[in-house]
Amino acid sequence: MFGYYFDLAWRSLRRNKALTALMVLAIALGIGASMTTLTVLHVLSGDPLPGRSSTLYAPQLDPRDMDDYQPHDEPPDRVTWIDGMNLLQAKRADRQALMTGGSVAIQPAQSAIDPFYETARYTTADFFPMFGVPFQYGHAWGAPEDATSAAVAVISHKLNDQLFGGRDSSGRMLRVEGHVLRIVGVLGGWRPNPHFYDLNLKNYGEDEDVYLPLSTSQDLHLAHLGGADCWGNGGDGATPVHTAPCVWLQFWVQLDTPAQAATYRQFLIHYSQEQKSLGRFLRPPNVRLRNLMQWLDYEQVVPGDVQLQNWLALGFLLVCLVNTVGLMLAKFLRRSAELGVRRALGASRRALFMQLLVESGVIGLAGGFGGLLLAFLGLWLVRRQPADYAPLAYLDGAMLVITLAMAVAASLLAGVLPAWRASQITPGLQLKSN
Repeated sequence: MFGYYFDLAWRSLRRNKALTALMVLAIALGIGASMTTLTVLHVLSGDPLPGRSSTLYAPQLDPRDMDDYQPHDEPPDRVTWIDGMNLLQAKRADRQALMTGGSVAIQPAQSAIDPFYETARYTTADFFPMFGVPFQYGHAWGAPEDATSAAVAVISHKLNDQLFGGRDSSGRMLRVEGHVLRIVGVLGGWRPNPHFYDLNLKNYGEDEDVYLPLSTSQDLHLAHLGGADCWGNGGDGATPVHTAPCVWLQFWVQLDTPAQAATYRQFLIHYSQEQKSLGRFLRPPNVRLRNLMQWLDYEQVVPGDVQLQNWLALGFLLVCLVNTVGLMLAKFLRRSAELGVRRALGASRRALFMQLLVESGVIGLAGGFGGLLLAFLGLWLVRRQPADYAPLAYLDGAMLVITLAMAVAASLLAGVLPAWRASQITPGLQLKSN
């Protein structure tokens, strides 16, 4: 029966090509605009580490003084050097990483390549296993290298291609800011977006190309990026960075079970109470422990203009559907005579309703393919924008299926009222008028 309805729908749509084209165009425009913005929102709000995000947490403490104190203030989203090292050495988590970002000058051994700057990550050894970072060659450094401020580095596969032609560079030397570091590993393809572990530098975009121990970066006096939030005398520049009242480091922990997370939160409260008793913390204990996805929500990573564009596009889709309802109603009612004859020959109202609904679905399917082409065009235009998330705007397989399903569902929804109205005709009146 479905095949018969589909054949009737195809014949009907071919009889009035102009009206059919208008309905298909209305669906295509609405679907194209909405799927462009929905795809961008889907990419930007996705899980950067599927399967791991629920076990990764960003601890927060409040070491600030009493200036502008409010009881329900959120604590800083970074930690001081003293607190970061204390939490790191406490080893209360399954894994933990203390880090910051920077930019370093690379001085290639090849005279044909001029020195250039690359983004860097100064971190501790657990960074790589905790975040599931894959390696193309070699391996990460370990805790002994952290403890001894070893002159070692891990580089990205992109930098490895640029400097060593893609060959295994493990054991080779890398000259950074005039210092020689031994390469111990080369990363494989790894590009989590959003850039969740350090949102002070960027939310989206490419990851760092050079990784070295945090302790080594401090011994070599490598500058960090992302600034610092200070209070008291922290901003005078005279206090050493390791003792200054400033938050400037990111700290992440891995806690494999909810029970461990609850225990760690209690540890943060006890730590804050201890630091308050020592006179370092002045405020009452104020801690947070958000997992990765909660952290992204708290930091409001998705740009506000993207969310606004999404609502505007969905509103435009609604307008297109209203127009499609009007066009379908006009088309179906113009066929009252044909439908009346079918009713007189024994077709039920349910059969007429299903016939017209199938026709609406065919219109939606055609509009979906048109909307898909417009979505590809829209995403191509998004990728031409100067935003850091622009290169990520691609339609994946899941969104492609959603596009077609959404188009068919929208057209079926738009066709319910016209199909129901047309199926209610009285066959006797139609036969008499003919």
